[in-house]
Amino acid sequence: MAKTIYLDNAATTPVKPEVLESMLPYFTEKFGNPSAVYNFAAENKNVVTQARETIAKALGTNTQDIYFTAGGSESDNWALKATAEAYKDKGNHIITTKIEHHAILHTCEYLEQNGFEVTYLDVDEQGIVKLEELKKAIRPSTILISIMFANNEIGTIQPIKEIGEIAKEHNILFHTDAVQAFGHLDIKVDEYHIDMLSASGHKLNGPKGIGFLYIRKGLKLRSFVHGGAQERKRRAGTENVPGIVGLAKAVEISINTMEERVKKEKSLRDKLIDRVLAEIPYTRLNGDRKKRLPNNANFSFQFIEGESLLIMLDMKGICGSSGSACTSGSLDPSHVLLAIGLPHEIAHGSLRLTLSDETTEEDIDYVVDTVKEIVEKLRSMSPLYEDFVKQNV
Repeated sequence: MAKTIYLDNAATTPVKPEVLESMLPYFTEKFGNPSAVYNFAAENKNVVTQARETIAKALGTNTQDIYFTAGGSESDNWALKATAEAYKDKGNHIITTKIEHHAILHTCEYLEQNGFEVTYLDVDEQGIVKLEELKKAIRPSTILISIMFANNEIGTIQPIKEIGEIAKEHNILFHTDAVQAFGHLDIKVDEYHIDMLSASGHKLNGPKGIGFLYIRKGLKLRSFVHGGAQERKRRAGTENVPGIVGLAKAVEISINTMEERVKKEKSLRDKLIDRVLAEIPYTRLNGDRKKRLPNNANFSFQFIEGESLLIMLDMKGICGSSGSACTSGSLDPSHVLLAIGLPHEIAHGSLRLTLSDETTEEDIDYVVDTVKEIVEKLRSMSPLYEDFVKQNV
C-alpha cells in the first residue's frame, strides 16, 4: 500500500512532538496533585495557572475566565445546561442552528425534554445563518444563543461578530462552539461579543481528553461537575495536568504559526477544490467558497455512495471522511448536508478532506488523481449513472 496521506484533521490531529515532550514529565517525576499544599504539588498548580494564561492571551481575555474540561462535548454541555439552570427564571428559550455539532443538538434535545424551548435556525445553501431570521427568532424569554464559529463538516464560517452584536443588543448570552475554529482562526472574545466559548485540544495537535470553556466574568453559571473545589469551585475533579500542559503548548504553537500555516493550507485547499471541480463532473463543493476554514474541502459526487469511496480511498492509503467523526457508522446522510438543501441521494455521496501543515502539494495531486479514478470506477458500476448518461446523450 502507498504511504498514508491523512486528510481527516477535522476528526482529530496527531500530537506534535513538542507537545508530547512538554507533557511527559507530568506523568512521572512531576506527578503532584495541584490541590495539595506542599511545594512539590504547588509547582503543578503554577503550571496549570501558566497554561490558563497562555489560552487567555490567545483569546484576548482574563486568566480567571478559562475553565479546563475533558473536551469540546463537555464544554458544550456545560455552557447550555448551566445557562439553562442559572437563567430559567428569566426565560426558557434557546436559539441554535440545524447544523450544529451533536454535542449541541443532543443537549438541546435534553433541555427540551426538561421544559425548555429551542429554535433551530435554518441556514442558506452555503450553510450560513441568516441574521434576519435570527432576529425574528428572539423572544422576551430567550436566554441563550448558541451558534458554532465554523462548521465541522462543510467548514463554513458564521458571521460571529454580527451574531454577537445581536445577542448583546438584546441582552442575551452568546455561546459559540469553536472546536473547529480555535487555533485555526484568530478569535478575540471581546471583539466578537462572545460570552462563552468551547474548544478542544485534539483538534489543534494537542492531546485528547482535554479542552476548555471560556466563561465571561460575571456570568452566574454554577458547577457542572460536583465533588471538589477545583476550577474555582465550578468543575470538580483532579486537574489533568499533563493534558493541560499539552493543550497550552499546542495553543502556543498554533497561535505562533497561524499566519504561515493558514496561508499554506489555503493554497493547497484551493488547489484541491479547483482540480476536483474542474476534473470530476457532476460534483459540487459544499459550504461557502471563501468563508470557510483554511483546511476544509467538502464535496458531493453524484451517482456514488460516500462509504464505498472512503473504503477505496483507504485501500490507496488516503484517510478522509464523509462528515463528522461522531456520526461515522451511521447510515443516515449528514444532517448538515440535508440542512443546506441537498437531496438524500447526493448527500450520501459526500467526502470531507481536511488538511494540515504537514500536507504537501504532491499529496494533493495524488489524492485528486485517486479520487478521480475511484469516482469514475464507482460510476461505471452505477445503473443510475448509466441511465443518466443515456438520457443526456
